Amino acid sequence: MITVVVLVGFTAYGLWAAFRNGNYFHEPYLSPFYSPCLTDNCVDDATPHIFGDISPASPALLILAFPLGFRVTCYYYRKAYYRAFWWAPPACAVPDARRRYSGETKFPLILQNIHRYFFYIALIFAGLLTYDAVLGFIHDGRFGIGVGTAVLVVNAVLIWLYTLSCHSCRHLCGGGLKRLSRAPLRRRVWARLSVLNRNHMIFAWASLVWIMIADFYIWLVAAGHISDPHWIA
Repeated sequence: MITVVVLVGFTAYGLWAAFRNGNYFHEPYLSPFYSPCLTDNCVDDATPHIFGDISPASPALLILAFPLGFRVTCYYYRKAYYRAFWWAPPACAVPDARRRYSGETKFPLILQNIHRYFFYIALIFAGLLTYDAVLGFIHDGRFGIGVGTAVLVVNAVLIWLYTLSCHSCRHLCGGGLKRLSRAPLRRRVWARLSVLNRNHMIFAWASLVWIMIADFYIWLVAAGHISDPHWIA
């Protein structure tokens, strides 16, 4: 039930954030739902506006499919929503809700195998969110730190932890080897990623919730509901 409530809540919030098409930027903070903002509709200049004017559509609609695709096909999230929404299976050693079980061998679930490719795209988005966090330290052309800066830094850290703890990342670094001892560098990287992988579930939920917190905070500031406490050198 908790899984259903959180995932449905995130879906509802994400749709609202994407379609509101406003109050997603307050110098120097850009909402993660709109990063990178690549159209002339965007009010920030952090990234090139390569798609021109797409009004009245929201610029968030151009990029949300990629981070969302990474999460939807994530091994952990698949387990979570298969059990919570489809009861396929509800839990270990519990009969499946359906009479026949084909796993992920047939359409549409066979498409889940593209997760490994979404991982490469997720690395790009993690880098872009890190770039946004760095820009969060520049206030009126000077170094500064605000609450929004901390919010974006935490967001970037959680996104990196979630992305690097991914099963596909761990397999990329240590998979396909019959003997890890013959690849000492890959073995060391694989071992460190395995430590992160043990907490993949925690990073998945924490990063999901924090994305909403980051967007909501920036919306509050951009809409004028609150001011952003900050210090400028």
